[in-house]
Amino acid sequence: MKNMLVTGGCGFIGSNFIRYLLRESNFSGNIINVDKLTYAGNPENLSDLENEFQDRYTFLKADLCDPDKIAQIFDRYSIDTICHFAAESHVDRSIVEPDAFIQSNIIGTFNLLECCRKNRDQIELFHHVSTDEVFGSLGKDGLFTETTPYSPNNPYSASKAASDHMVRAYHKTYGLPVTISNCSNNYGPYQFPEKLLPLMILNGLEEKALPVYGDGKNVRDWLYVRDHCSAVWLIMRKGKRGDTYNIGGNNEIENIKIVEMICDILDEIRKLEGIKSRKELIAFVKDRPGHDKRYAIDFSKLRHELDWMPEESFASGLRRTIEWYLDNTSWVNRVKSGEYQSWVESHYR
Repeated sequence: MKNMLVTGGCGFIGSNFIRYLLRESNFSGNIINVDKLTYAGNPENLSDLENEFQDRYTFLKADLCDPDKIAQIFDRYSIDTICHFAAESHVDRSIVEPDAFIQSNIIGTFNLLECCRKNRDQIELFHHVSTDEVFGSLGKDGLFTETTPYSPNNPYSASKAASDHMVRAYHKTYGLPVTISNCSNNYGPYQFPEKLLPLMILNGLEEKALPVYGDGKNVRDWLYVRDHCSAVWLIMRKGKRGDTYNIGGNNEIENIKIVEMICDILDEIRKLEGIKSRKELIAFVKDRPGHDKRYAIDFSKLRHELDWMPEESFASGLRRTIEWYLDNTSWVNRVKSGEYQSWVESHYR
């Protein structure tokens, strides 16, 4: 793995993965970060690495739906490894604008796979990053395993399910060396403010309403983003080609309990004005369509075969996440105001 293409590397998980590779892992090759720079793609997430690793890190603004551009990148940089994060990922946005998810998540993945097929002799690995949402919704009991049938319930998860199947088909049909990972909900530094945890953290800091869908009893398994990155890199190095691995955080929690935990931590570290607790700001709102009741990941395959376990508990990871947002208010303000997009437009036309 000498020349790794990381797609979506300016997004939340992708930027954390690049940081992990360059600063914490044993990877010694080059990283070519390709990102379309949609609203959630922010080059500032990696700006401090550009000088520190200028001989090993390259950023290119490109759309995976442009096959000619992607083919040029493969040729110019002699790409031999792909870690594919790039995707439209917000369920609410997929309900309103599903066409963007079809283009990015399905057509974009197809174009990448075609480049790999045409350059088959030089490809060491195509790793595809997916989600537990492709499996649909669980009842009160049970866990998603690698053999759970797919049953997506919204346009986002349906588009990810389609891309998973396409990757698996290219392995079976063309012998492309692939691995696939399906992860639970990520949280941590650099997450775009529309997601549950940063939204609640930032609204709580400003003493704004904390909107919770339905009765707040929906359950998710939460995975600290650095733990996710370490698992992906382990799978890429030691995972069996053609196999799928679930990555979970071992942290099943109801949404309402998460919001309450955030309120408790914020109340502890930031004085309130006019109310006794931020829990008074919680506002239950109409549930979204197709809202899956419960996700829970069984990652025993990853634990037994590759000896991986998450390092962060939810309590420790949540506190670290809150502290990061408190310590990086300039990043938060630029993202919330949209100022970063003006900078992107002026630098990457």
